[in-house]
Amino acid sequence: MIKDNFFDRQVYLNVLEKRISDLRDGYRQNMAIIGDELVGKTSIIFKFLNKFYDNRIIIIYLEIRPESLISFVRRFIGVLLYNFLINSGTTLQEDLDFLIAKSEKYIPKTVEKIKSILVSLDKRKKNNVFTELLSLCEIINQETNKFCVVIFDEFHNLQNLGIKSLYPEWSKLLILQKNTMYIIISSMKFKAKTILSKNLSLLFGNFEIITIEPFDIKTSESYLEHILQGFNLDTGLKNFLVHFTGGNPFYLELIARELLKANTTELAGLLEDLLSLPSGILNQKFANYLKCFLDNPYSQDYIAILYLISNGHNKIKDIAHILHKQKKELILRVNYLLELDTISRSGDFLKINDRVFSFWLRFVHQEKMYSLTFDAKSQKVLFRDKIEGLICEFFVNAQKPIMERTVELLRLFEDEVMQMDRKRIRLSHFREIKNLEFKAQGLKEGVIGRSHDNLWIIAFKHDLLTEEDITEFARECKKYRHKMQRKIIIALQDIDPTTRLRALEEKIWTWDLNNLNQILDLFYKPRIIV
Repeated sequence: MIKDNFFDRQVYLNVLEKRISDLRDGYRQNMAIIGDELVGKTSIIFKFLNKFYDNRIIIIYLEIRPESLISFVRRFIGVLLYNFLINSGTTLQEDLDFLIAKSEKYIPKTVEKIKSILVSLDKRKKNNVFTELLSLCEIINQETNKFCVVIFDEFHNLQNLGIKSLYPEWSKLLILQKNTMYIIISSMKFKAKTILSKNLSLLFGNFEIITIEPFDIKTSESYLEHILQGFNLDTGLKNFLVHFTGGNPFYLELIARELLKANTTELAGLLEDLLSLPSGILNQKFANYLKCFLDNPYSQDYIAILYLISNGHNKIKDIAHILHKQKKELILRVNYLLELDTISRSGDFLKINDRVFSFWLRFVHQEKMYSLTFDAKSQKVLFRDKIEGLICEFFVNAQKPIMERTVELLRLFEDEVMQMDRKRIRLSHFREIKNLEFKAQGLKEGVIGRSHDNLWIIAFKHDLLTEEDITEFARECKKYRHKMQRKIIIALQDIDPTTRLRALEEKIWTWDLNNLNQILDLFYKPRIIV
């Protein structure tokens, strides 16, 4: 998402504003912002920083990248001093010696400490340097009553700086530093959550985890409208793009801008150029990503697993059977891919995190790997046929009522387990599925599914779900005297917190389209976009 085309994300901006305001008022809450690569985490931070101004707050933003410890320390000090001096009326230079000299008359104790740190590094004394560096924030607070907000982007890379006892030392500071707030950002969700649960799990100074999600359906549609202003792209194709990209702002913007640049509504041809041609931006991106596996002795296993998942063989038992591998060995390979955040796990199911990468694996990479000819023209025709088939499948399914799509989905369940909103859900294999008509005022249609030990009762709500609907649905469900009932309302509009709470009291699950699409994804069925 490019910097001058920021869109939506107000909820996240509000949280940042609130937490930093709280810091000024004496309440410090550290934050961990995690999310898939290219989902817009850094864009949110930059948008916030571009609008934020408070002369009592010093922001220290650092992207953690491959570099020496000395380089990192000098960058940290430089950013701290630059942002301290930014409102001093001094014409600033991005030169550390200059910034130290200019700051000395305002914050002599802080500068004394800085000089001590730099001397230690010159003498190759690196012990405790990270602790000493971060302590500058408290010293500057004592001298000026200003608060520091330290932002480490891709913070997990701190481990590569060679800092001894990184997390134990940092943990102590997080507890003691009451006037310093840390915001840590990571695209490595699995790794970040592991660090936060094992290394930085604290009673005081703990991190509030904020997960940045792709755009939801409505926001994705609005974003496309925003970029494609005046450009006449069929609504069905826009909806397909929302489904195809999963609402990832980077892919939405890239494809929309390429449509504008080419001045074409021929989406299949454009995707072919991006994904299949040797010069295609996304083809090169994904091919380069696969190269990171090549030095690994199990590279072919990893690529084979990814290809099978992209083709819908997304359960460990199925992959083990196809690859003729012991389940124990396969789990080791899967865990490696989980740690890289290439895939994620939902109960019995595996999923490639990047939807567009998954498509490329299935329709581009594997076709080229196993093609018996080097006929680029025939491969081009084959790819075009497949992308057009995918669009056609989406259009056909888009014409079906949601209840019909749901029934088709229920027929695919085979007692697998999935994870949704921190709940483990067993997708019961139903021996009977049939439509229902409710006599309730607000709920008219539904579906019932019977398994040998379970009963699912599902209602559909097309307009706003109310507390009265919850009461009526609970009353309807009491007509079925099955002990193991799963009561679900699928609501097509936003559900307010009060109604959700009422549903919780009645042990009714309330699903929105995102929840339903989450299950459709596991079975490789087109998403519902309304």
